[in-house]
Amino acid sequence: MSGFSEVPDAVDDAAANDELLAPAPRPCESCPYRRDVPSAVWDAQEYEKLRAYDRDMVDQPPGLFQCHQTDADSELRRLCAGWVGCHGDNLLGLRFALVQRRISGATFQAAIDYRSPVPLFGSGSEAADHGQSDIHRPSPEAVRAIAKIGRHRSDLS
Repeated sequence: MSGFSEVPDAVDDAAANDELLAPAPRPCESCPYRRDVPSAVWDAQEYEKLRAYDRDMVDQPPGLFQCHQTDADSELRRLCAGWVGCHGDNLLGLRFALVQRRISGATFQAAIDYRSPVPLFGSGSEAADHGQSDIHRPSPEAVRAIAKIGRHRSDLS
């Protein structure tokens, strides 16, 4: 098995009652949007999801992309800093979440204003292409990143 699968990227209606926090000051060390993260940390299908946020806003998924460093049901869940840093204010999910009160106005503004201090891919497709490039032969760095995530996340199998 290469990388983790079934990473919660969109908050479903059952979890929508819990508000997500603003993005972290910097994308996490395993963020699929970071240029310096090795390929193959996540499952190929997880990388494929990134491409959908490159679409015109009306055609994007309406869910929020949560940081990979927290469990799906954690009280410390936050927006993925790489996701908002890459896609900026062109995210349907952010607008829906604000209207549905799944994020606060302050969290929405923090996401819109977010600028990453580390280099990110220019699109979800670029990030997905990179992430999937070594999916069948993860590097030692990717294997270490996978192990680290597994130690910190209780909801991944």
